[in-house]
Amino acid sequence: MNIEDSLHSKLDLRFTTRDFCLETGQFLPELRLAYETYGTLSPSRDNVVLLTHGYTSNHHMVGPPGSTLAEGLWNSLVGPGKAIDTNRMFVVSSNMLGSSYGSTGPTHKNPATGRPYGPDFPEITLVDIVTAQRALLNHLGIDHLLAVVGPSYGGFQAFQWAVSFPEFLDGIVPVTSDFKVSSNSKESLNALIHRLASDPNWHGGRYYEQGVVPEVMTRIRFETLVHYGIHELLAGDFPDSALREKEIERMAHKWALEFDANSMIVLGRAMCRFNLQDELPRIKARVLFVLSRTDEVFPPSLAPDVMAKLQQSGVNAEYFEIDSDLGHAASGLDGAKWAPKLMEFMGDLF
Repeated sequence: MNIEDSLHSKLDLRFTTRDFCLETGQFLPELRLAYETYGTLSPSRDNVVLLTHGYTSNHHMVGPPGSTLAEGLWNSLVGPGKAIDTNRMFVVSSNMLGSSYGSTGPTHKNPATGRPYGPDFPEITLVDIVTAQRALLNHLGIDHLLAVVGPSYGGFQAFQWAVSFPEFLDGIVPVTSDFKVSSNSKESLNALIHRLASDPNWHGGRYYEQGVVPEVMTRIRFETLVHYGIHELLAGDFPDSALREKEIERMAHKWALEFDANSMIVLGRAMCRFNLQDELPRIKARVLFVLSRTDEVFPPSLAPDVMAKLQQSGVNAEYFEIDSDLGHAASGLDGAKWAPKLMEFMGDLF
């Protein structure tokens, strides 16, 4: 595709480059990133916002709702006249390296074997994920960002951007996130791998000829949606608890047929190594750190320590708490409750 075609609102785009060097020193023969753009790039190319997504979701954060709580999740925040105003700003929404929605990951063909990488996919880190995004931006002729904005794992990416490329961006908005993972992340990942291995289709992660591992993935997604606050979200449309459970089960099963189990492991391992506490002084960008009052994944009790460490590191940071009953998904589902603060922050950058 001609680069100029990507400088206006475009969906389902692909960027490809070769011999991408990972932090381990290993090379990916081919790197592909899926992405979308919203708005129009200014002639001076100074109006760009990078939108980053969560662990098991995707880059379709703006647009029609879908099956993962990601598609269309930030419709209340990104668009013409909204907090991230696409009448003025050019938004690039990038799928993560290692994910399951068009970017290079475990389902892609390993050129050494002609079969999907599966469990042989190379080890990646948050540094690799954001460096791949920078390669995409370089391809688009973009050499500076107004901000990196994203929830959950997307917030990890925002923090990593500010540390890895401190001169490249003016601000970050990590939402329902942190600059490090919890101390029990490795135990949680090992438990996830153990559960996946219990599926009869698993075969050591080489399950592609047998299809997917739907049973255990459905249960994992069901539990995740509940943990994220899905009951509160669906209570209005499904007041009967039995019907609500059926709807959650339907959503979980649909996702289980889309998302690759090996991607969960690859991204989970990258997450386990994520800890920027000692690198916070590298941050030059302004920070708007946002949590949700009812989030059980990144509870607001994290805020005092995060803010203290940012301020001790000389970072210009402010905190906002979303007064929402919708838990971890509040950033999008209750977007109106923090959109004015986001609009103010973005306006100060631009």
